[in-house]
Amino acid sequence: MDKFIEGFSKKEKEDKIRAIAAFFKNSDQAIDTFKSFNHSNAKVQEMINEFSENTISNFHLPYSIAPNFLINGKTYAVPMVIEESSVVAAASKSAKFWHSLGGFNVEVVDTEKVGQVHFIWKDDIDKLKSNFSELKQLLITGTNDITANMRNRGGGIKDIELKDLSDKEEGLMQLFATFETVDSMGANFVNSCLEKFAEIFRGWHKNHSDFKDGGLDIVMSILSNLTPNCIVKCWVETDIKNLAGIVENVSGEEFAKKFRTAVRIAQVDPYRATTHNKGIYNGVDAVVLATGNDFRAVEACGHAYASLNGGYSSLTNCEIDNGKFKFTLTIPMALGVVGGLTNLHPLVKLSHELMDHPSAKELMGIAAAAGLANNFGAVKSLTTTGIQQGHMKMHLYNIMNQLEVRKEDRDKVVEYFKDKNVSVSAVRKYAEDLAIA
Repeated sequence: MDKFIEGFSKKEKEDKIRAIAAFFKNSDQAIDTFKSFNHSNAKVQEMINEFSENTISNFHLPYSIAPNFLINGKTYAVPMVIEESSVVAAASKSAKFWHSLGGFNVEVVDTEKVGQVHFIWKDDIDKLKSNFSELKQLLITGTNDITANMRNRGGGIKDIELKDLSDKEEGLMQLFATFETVDSMGANFVNSCLEKFAEIFRGWHKNHSDFKDGGLDIVMSILSNLTPNCIVKCWVETDIKNLAGIVENVSGEEFAKKFRTAVRIAQVDPYRATTHNKGIYNGVDAVVLATGNDFRAVEACGHAYASLNGGYSSLTNCEIDNGKFKFTLTIPMALGVVGGLTNLHPLVKLSHELMDHPSAKELMGIAAAAGLANNFGAVKSLTTTGIQQGHMKMHLYNIMNQLEVRKEDRDKVVEYFKDKNVSVSAVRKYAEDLAIA
């Protein structure tokens, strides 16, 4: 079968579905399945269709709540969009534990965003450097129409630097610009400024008597998702004695020391650090998705930040000092609470309302707290009971769905595995025994 589809993007949605259904053995069943996930409200569905290109259906993910997050003295019910139930369970359990011990502390260090105009300079670099202050002023004043609203909200262009990368690639240079975008993530704002920078730069170069024709070749203008100065710190701390009994038959001192060692392993071993940081993003990404932000940008930034010292390392740190336990996450995070899906998606709107319409800085703290909560829960399990015991218990319902366990038997299966190891084979055997009985 020829799988090339001519003019797919121009087809009506119904025709798109029929064209794709032809790829399946049972095309009618495929059509029914695609259509079954459409929103019952036609107006909402029309809006969802416009979020992306070539939409033929909706892909649902659970919208969950992790309650009792005490962050800087304020309690939140935190929305999380993720398909893995153990993530929400771990976040909720950690939030409840730390609520009685003062909760999560958050400090937003800075909110600086970054953009770059990359270009090849084929002229005398010293000439460009000596005239750069003139260009910089033109770039700032020449974008006043773009930056006006942002400046009125307290944001705008912070600085523009000239960076010379010609030692790495002949003639390669860049305009390195920093921005404050206040409560918006700011991607469109930053990119609009950068493209205007490029236009101004070309005109300035063309009309400048010091420069030769053809000496400037602008390659591209684009924001960077690495924002090492858009940082939030989140930490929990308590007397070590308060950790006694967090896991049965484990003293507070024993737990704290083993926990710190586990975090230290993630700081020195990139194999462990990758999984360790993935656990942090279990929580962060779930909040970022629920609030209509770009989890791909947030995570790419975090992993790059974890590598800035030349080796990939943990984003968290654990200290034990004078009988005190302190667990800290330091993470870059560019989030917004206006623009994009925040004003469009009904559930995104509810997420922001649920958390009392946080500012971008507050949302950074909430997402960081979810990440630290998940990491705390994961490291706690890893260093005591093991990760699989709790994970597989939470996964039990998925296993029963996979095995199509009879509804009347499911409560019995849950009860049976309360004190036993869960596996697909063990659940299958027990369910088969119930069916025979």
